Amino acid sequence: MSVLIFVELDNGSIKKTSLEAVTYGAEVAKATGTTATALAIGTSDASELAKAGAYGAAKVLHANATELANENAMAYASVLAAAIQQENSEVVILPKSGLCDAMSARAAAKLGASVVSGVTDLPDLSNGFKVKRSIFTGKAFASVEVKGAVKILGIKKNAVEAVAGSGTAEVVVFSPSLVGGDFVAKVISQEKASGELSLTEADIIVSGGRGMKGPDNWQPLLDLAHALGAATGCSKPVSDLDWRPHHEHIGQTGIKVAPNLYIACGISGAIQHLAGVNSSKVIVAINKDPEAPFFKAADYGIVGDVFDILPRLTKAVLDTK
Repeated sequence: MSVLIFVELDNGSIKKTSLEAVTYGAEVAKATGTTATALAIGTSDASELAKAGAYGAAKVLHANATELANENAMAYASVLAAAIQQENSEVVILPKSGLCDAMSARAAAKLGASVVSGVTDLPDLSNGFKVKRSIFTGKAFASVEVKGAVKILGIKKNAVEAVAGSGTAEVVVFSPSLVGGDFVAKVISQEKASGELSLTEADIIVSGGRGMKGPDNWQPLLDLAHALGAATGCSKPVSDLDWRPHHEHIGQTGIKVAPNLYIACGISGAIQHLAGVNSSKVIVAINKDPEAPFFKAADYGIVGDVFDILPRLTKAVLDTK
């Protein structure tokens, strides 16, 4: 028996959010007196997968069949279900993402498992199995008692800190049987943004709104992001106007993020945007309007023109390096 943790890969490397999930799963394994096993699907080197051992995994199951090269939620769910059955896992951990949400729902249907998404803390095992999850776009929390024989938990980003220790994990080839029904939906190709930090993986995000005044005025924001090693994002109106790529859209109908630091430049703070960022650990709002709604949600506020403030911040960051 073991706690099973699914790890997502990005160009063969384990994502940061997945290392957090491994850390979380290893803590659950300690609390329940068992071991932590990771599951990776897709192309990757054994040396990369073995790094999961530094975060608490004793073993990594690697499913690397040709038909699994692209992220197919239906097929991946079948692989996950097969791994759960092989490892006789009662607790299954996945990082919170679009792929993992789809996988966990399908695997739960196959196995009759319980699913809880957006988990923020380690489970309370003092009286049953209870977890705390984020609800209402991060504005409240719910305590959920999980009673299924198999418990699938989607872990929110930053629920635990992924700190590498020593050791490596044993990497084992995993080749479950897949049927034609697993590939009713086929992924023909994937197009991923290259040369950019992923919004869902970034520790720092610098984001802009209509206060940037147009698509040709983003260089000060990009300069600050580059100085900080940050990803860049934008509000929905900006992406709708094609000032920035749509994959940068953050908000209720875009990408929901949870970085350690979120810097909002010229964004008013509409509730739809706040729903996508309110899980950030620290929020800084920059706006020339002192009545901008974002200031009520921000940890720190700077009232001023972004085109004056951003170069000063960039200079301050570079002066510290």
